[in-house]
Amino acid sequence: MKNQISKTINKVEGIISLSSRGTGYVAVGEEKNKQYDPEINFRHLNTALHGDLVEIILHPKVSSGKERQTAEVSRIIKRAKIRFAGVLETENKLFFLKPDDLKMYTDILIPEKFLNNAKAGQKVFVEIVSWEDSRKAPEGKVVKILGKPGNNNVEMQAIAIEKGFDSELPNKVEEEAKKIKSGGIKELEAPCLPAGRRDFRKTLTFTIDPTDAKDFDDAISFREVENSLAGPETSYEIGIHIADVTHYVKIGSALDEEARERGTSVYLVDRTIPMLPEILSNDLCSLVPNKDRLTMSAVFIVDKNAKIKNEWFGRTVINSQKRFSYEEAEKTIKNTEALLHKELSVLNNLAKKLLKERLDRGAMSLDQVEVKFVLDPNGLPIKVIKKERGDAEKLIEEFMLLANKKVAEVLSKNVSLYRVHDFPNKEKMTDLAFFLRSLGHKVSLQDGIIPTSEINKLLLNLAGKNSKSTMSDTVNRAVIRSMAKAIYSTKNIGHYGLAFAFYTHFTSPIRRYPDIVVHRLLLDYLAGKKIAKEKLQDYEKIARISSEQEKRASEAERTSIKYKQAEYMSKRLGKSFMGIISGLTQWGMYVEEIETKCEGLVRIRDLNDDFYIFNEKKLELVGQKKKKKYRFGDKVKIKVKAVDLEKKTIDYILI
Repeated sequence: MKNQISKTINKVEGIISLSSRGTGYVAVGEEKNKQYDPEINFRHLNTALHGDLVEIILHPKVSSGKERQTAEVSRIIKRAKIRFAGVLETENKLFFLKPDDLKMYTDILIPEKFLNNAKAGQKVFVEIVSWEDSRKAPEGKVVKILGKPGNNNVEMQAIAIEKGFDSELPNKVEEEAKKIKSGGIKELEAPCLPAGRRDFRKTLTFTIDPTDAKDFDDAISFREVENSLAGPETSYEIGIHIADVTHYVKIGSALDEEARERGTSVYLVDRTIPMLPEILSNDLCSLVPNKDRLTMSAVFIVDKNAKIKNEWFGRTVINSQKRFSYEEAEKTIKNTEALLHKELSVLNNLAKKLLKERLDRGAMSLDQVEVKFVLDPNGLPIKVIKKERGDAEKLIEEFMLLANKKVAEVLSKNVSLYRVHDFPNKEKMTDLAFFLRSLGHKVSLQDGIIPTSEINKLLLNLAGKNSKSTMSDTVNRAVIRSMAKAIYSTKNIGHYGLAFAFYTHFTSPIRRYPDIVVHRLLLDYLAGKKIAKEKLQDYEKIARISSEQEKRASEAERTSIKYKQAEYMSKRLGKSFMGIISGLTQWGMYVEEIETKCEGLVRIRDLNDDFYIFNEKKLELVGQKKKKKYRFGDKVKIKVKAVDLEKKTIDYILI
């Protein structure tokens, strides 16, 4: 929205965001003018919910001019969502939903005729059917009965469906997939391949993925090439082969419509909710070992310095000879006696050169420590392990980035669905610089932006001091918070974080709809087809929906992690841990336990040794008498005080 608040305009539109206290803020200005977003008191929301597009009436400004502009909602233009998961409760013969969504500030009344056999105490999924009067509760109907609260399967379903991802695909989609699967790969039945599809089945090809991966989007082929375009020295042909999903998922099909609406697969702590039916995502499209598979490929001839001498794009067929896990590939790289050691070592060295080239151009070097829950058969978290990114994972990442970049460069001559990442907001960069300086790190601002070379150097120094899980992770988090979010768009502005002028998503069509679109656009380009201008609007709509769905999927993933963190700590009440202060607010400090990354809140009321004031600029709590300071990134010792599984929250106290 580009509406600017002025004395002559008292009606504007914008997206409303609700705080945990029920106060609304409407985004009506440019990013740099966030401080001018009007504040909506709870009594003036007029049924507006978090994320709704609303029209607001601005109240007269306070004469001092220092107070935030206030307003009230006059009209709901578009609802962000009308469906909510939660527990069905009853009181005085009335049934109502107590929503799981903490941003949903009211219960939903369920008339008996809309219960659909649901019983009090069950977790259900409800749709609002009417809400005309903000003084009354909205009315809803039960759309789906999920089951017993606290059951792992029920809770994970609730998290996914709350964000718009039903774990069950429509019958017509499943039937369409079964029909395609039963047909197999007919192209390979002919004596020779169709024109334009290159045969890589006799070229060394393999996949490298996590141990628990079920769908394999990508594979790499490798062979040495003598006396090639790279010159007299030995060079290498490297193929990045991606599942040819577009061969099976046709425009206008039930599969395509469902995938377009979902936008992405969803990865919760204990499960994957696939964008495509599993008989395609885990079988016919998946690049499983020792089976012929149809692929879309980017094939490069590179010299020993990873300089590209030739490139080719098009349809192929492969037969992967080896399925590596990250751990197996890592061992193979290090073990000179291992099968395929030489090939992986060459690829690893080339990947390191590609990485250095990216960093030299200004790419961000952000590498946060991740954790993974080990669950028992009932889904209860019993252990947390840290996930380390080794050379094998980085190897795959670099070649996928290369394919994405090169496909984007080719499509820039026609039409593409780009993956774009804007420059950081200068105000956030200024705050980041202030914060880093307060920690004792020297950084400079050039045209309002901290140069990525300075950030990378700082992170490298911190990691080198063996502080990967403490200060390095803290600075990583602070940098990420200052960044813009990457989105999809038909308008290219480049990718700031990767330092690429052109970038797209080409390498994961099994789990991302934009990649399917990019495959289609690449095929059109290779066939010499021009994209009609009227189609641009459709591609921009796909970009917008895909960006929104990606955000919802990410929220679902984080919510599932928060639930498991709360569940894990609920069995450890009263136990002590070391933590890092990961956030500070006027109501307390958020602390992340070092080993498990379980984040909880130390409430300001539980800091009994002094009266603390929150300094937002310096991100610190300061005791008024003793002047003790708690700052973002500080190490503290904590004890688990309480856990609320319904709210997915943990309360710590300092010890």
